[in-house]
Amino acid sequence: MAGKPIVLVAAAALIDIDGRVLICQRPEGKQLAGLWEFPGGKVEPGETPEACLIRELEEELGITVAKACLAPFVFASHEYESFHLLMPLYLCRKWEGRLTNREHKAMAWVKPNRLGDYPMPPADAPLVAWLRDCI
Repeated sequence: MAGKPIVLVAAAALIDIDGRVLICQRPEGKQLAGLWEFPGGKVEPGETPEACLIRELEEELGITVAKACLAPFVFASHEYESFHLLMPLYLCRKWEGRLTNREHKAMAWVKPNRLGDYPMPPADAPLVAWLRDCI
């Protein structure tokens, strides 16, 4: 019996000098629109999760991140109806450039203990406890 396809998505918890985490609201017209998520995206064939994040953070937020500034933190494994999502979450405290919202409905800097106040996709929600307890 064939299982569901596995989709690999890389995400980043950008952490500012005040210990807040950046979350982004999915735009209208996208699946799970209106929910809040960590920035990142789908890993392309032949691409590493780190290379994906460097590309996605530049595309979505206009910032430059060095591979050395991406620290593997925890991962999510979640079964959706038509696929299984595997999502490593990296911590990032250093980047270059000014954050610019190029793709999302909204962005918010949130203290880890307040992340639970924002509705998130099922795969992102379990990561909140890790961030709250470990950063």
